[in-house]
Amino acid sequence: MIVNDIIGIQLTFTALGIIKMASVQEALLKLEGHERECAVRYSNIEKRLDEGSERFKKTEMMIWGIYPLIIGLFVVGKMFG
Repeated sequence: MIVNDIIGIQLTFTALGIIKMASVQEALLKLEGHERECAVRYSNIEKRLDEGSERFKKTEMMIWGIYPLIIGLFVVGKMFG
Protein backbone atom coordinates (compact mmCIF):
# COMPACT_ATOMS: atom_id res chain seq x y z
CA MET A 1 0.00 0.00 0.00
CA ILE A 2 1.31 3.49 -0.92
CA VAL A 3 0.33 6.59 1.09
CA ASN A 4 1.28 10.28 0.80
CA ASP A 5 2.02 11.93 4.13
CA ILE A 6 1.52 15.60 5.11
CA ILE A 7 4.45 17.05 3.14
CA GLY A 8 3.92 14.80 0.11
CA ILE A 9 6.60 12.16 0.71
CA GLN A 10 5.49 8.85 -0.71
CA LEU A 11 5.69 6.01 1.81
CA THR A 12 5.37 2.30 1.09
CA PHE A 13 4.00 -0.06 3.75
CA THR A 14 5.36 -3.60 3.63
CA ALA A 15 3.59 -6.69 4.89
CA LEU A 16 5.48 -6.42 8.21
CA GLY A 17 4.30 -2.83 8.75
CA ILE A 18 7.74 -1.36 8.07
CA ILE A 19 7.74 1.98 6.25
CA LYS A 20 10.13 2.48 3.34
CA MET A 21 10.66 5.86 1.69
CA ALA A 22 10.65 5.94 -2.08
CA SER A 23 13.95 7.78 -2.01
CA VAL A 24 15.80 9.24 0.94
CA GLN A 25 17.34 11.90 -1.28
CA GLU A 26 13.91 12.85 -2.62
CA ALA A 27 12.57 13.10 0.92
CA LEU A 28 15.45 15.37 1.97
CA LEU A 29 14.92 17.62 -1.04
CA LYS A 30 11.21 17.95 -0.30
CA LEU A 31 11.91 18.65 3.36
CA GLU A 32 14.48 21.34 2.51
CA GLY A 33 12.02 22.98 0.11
CA HIS A 34 9.33 22.88 2.77
CA GLU A 35 11.68 24.50 5.30
CA ARG A 36 12.58 27.30 2.84
CA GLU A 37 8.93 27.98 2.13
CA CYS A 38 8.10 28.07 5.84
CA ALA A 39 11.01 30.46 6.51
CA VAL A 40 9.64 32.88 3.90
CA ARG A 41 6.12 32.52 5.25
CA TYR A 42 7.19 33.18 8.86
CA SER A 43 9.28 36.15 7.74
CA ASN A 44 6.21 37.67 6.10
CA ILE A 45 4.10 37.00 9.18
CA GLU A 46 6.65 38.70 11.42
CA LYS A 47 6.78 41.70 9.06
CA ARG A 48 3.00 42.05 9.15
CA LEU A 49 2.97 41.80 12.95
CA ASP A 50 5.59 44.57 13.19
CA GLU A 51 3.55 46.80 10.88
CA GLY A 52 0.41 46.14 12.94
CA SER A 53 2.31 46.99 16.12
CA GLU A 54 3.30 50.37 14.69
CA ARG A 55 -0.30 51.14 13.71
CA PHE A 56 -1.49 50.09 17.17
CA LYS A 57 0.99 52.48 18.82
CA LYS A 58 -0.23 55.33 16.59
CA THR A 59 -3.87 54.57 17.46
CA GLU A 60 -3.02 54.40 21.16
CA MET A 61 -1.35 57.83 21.02
CA MET A 62 -4.43 59.31 19.31
CA ILE A 63 -6.66 57.89 22.04
CA TRP A 64 -4.42 59.39 24.75
CA GLY A 65 -4.67 62.72 22.91
CA ILE A 66 -8.47 62.65 23.07
CA TYR A 67 -8.55 62.46 26.90
CA PRO A 68 -7.38 66.05 27.50
CA LEU A 69 -9.92 67.24 24.90
CA ILE A 70 -12.76 65.47 26.71
CA ILE A 71 -11.67 66.82 30.10
CA GLY A 72 -11.22 70.32 28.65
CA LEU A 73 -14.68 70.30 27.10
CA PHE A 74 -16.15 69.12 30.39
CA VAL A 75 -14.45 71.99 32.28
CA VAL A 76 -15.54 74.56 29.68
CA GLY A 77 -19.08 73.19 29.84
CA LYS A 78 -19.13 73.57 33.63
CA MET A 79 -17.72 77.12 33.44
CA PHE A 80 -20.19 78.40 30.84
CA GLY A 81 -23.09 76.05 31.46
